[in-house]
Amino acid sequence: MARKSNTNRIGGSWSDIQKLSIWRKANRINGKSSLTWRKDKCGKVIKWSEFGNRNSTYGWEIDHIVAVANGGSDYLSNLQPLHWRNNTTKADKRYWRCP
Repeated sequence: MARKSNTNRIGGSWSDIQKLSIWRKANRINGKSSLTWRKDKCGKVIKWSEFGNRNSTYGWEIDHIVAVANGGSDYLSNLQPLHWRNNTTKADKRYWRCP
């Protein structure tokens, strides 16, 4: 069975500590609370409370920079926050650029 998106290497959920560590890797937005609002590497605005929500304009997910399918790990250095649409577009691609 295929691993679901926005899960760790073995298909499990991310802990709150992991989510927070990865959230902190996103870019701050001037004038907005960095605890609530950030931007992913592509400049898409994400909201902390919308983690995993693909029905939200501000939903975000944890992306494996090197996809699990390509041998990627769950180490913090291989994880990044991405807006859910960017994460969907990136999928398991080895070479991907922001839209």
